[in-house]
Amino acid sequence: MSTAQRRGRRIMMSPRELDSYLAGQRTCRVATVSADGTPHVSALWFAWDGAALWLYSLVRSRRWAHLLADPRIAVIVDDGEEYGELRGVELCGTVEFVGEAPRTGAPCAELATPEGLFAAKHFGLARMPHDGRHGWLRLTPERIVSWDFRKQ
Repeated sequence: MSTAQRRGRRIMMSPRELDSYLAGQRTCRVATVSADGTPHVSALWFAWDGAALWLYSLVRSRRWAHLLADPRIAVIVDDGEEYGELRGVELCGTVEFVGEAPRTGAPCAELATPEGLFAAKHFGLARMPHDGRHGWLRLTPERIVSWDFRKQ
């Protein structure tokens, strides 16, 4: 994973700030592209485990169909209202499909940590509720760019 960035080194987040920020945020914007090159951006909840961004996506969605055909993805997590408050992270790479799709809760050791993080963060639960409509995508970023304009 590359966290080096040429521009904006002064405002980039440290690894500790990055982990804290991603652990605390709830919603990201996911960019995919169709076979004909049409871009698609959608909002999605996520969990960050310190190394990968875990996305819990509807398996009957445009996003899922795009990623089955082309697993490259860009994700933005950001916040701030005024210019001097803006901060965020862009994560790019290739997703992997993990576990059964749709997810029904069959044992999957790889999903124990992300499901625990996701359930606590988004539902206030100790265990992940499964609805048989979603599946897991893991993005282990190949490139991360961050900014925190509060550092200026």
